Amino acid sequence: MSDILDAILERGDLAHLALFLWACVATAQAHLAMREVSEATRRLDAFVRELARFNRRCGSDP
Repeated sequence: MSDILDAILERGDLAHLALFLWACVATAQAHLAMREVSEATRRLDAFVRELARFNRRCGSDP
């Protein structure tokens, strides 16, 4: 009986370790994705500002 109990406890610990590692990786991936979204937003903002500046210079902006 103790062998079965030890096996269940060992599997349970491994399952918790696997879930913890999955959560860590998922969090890191989400952090990297949010950083990329932030950078893309900054680049888009810079592009829109330059486009507005171009339109003002050319007189195309109403």
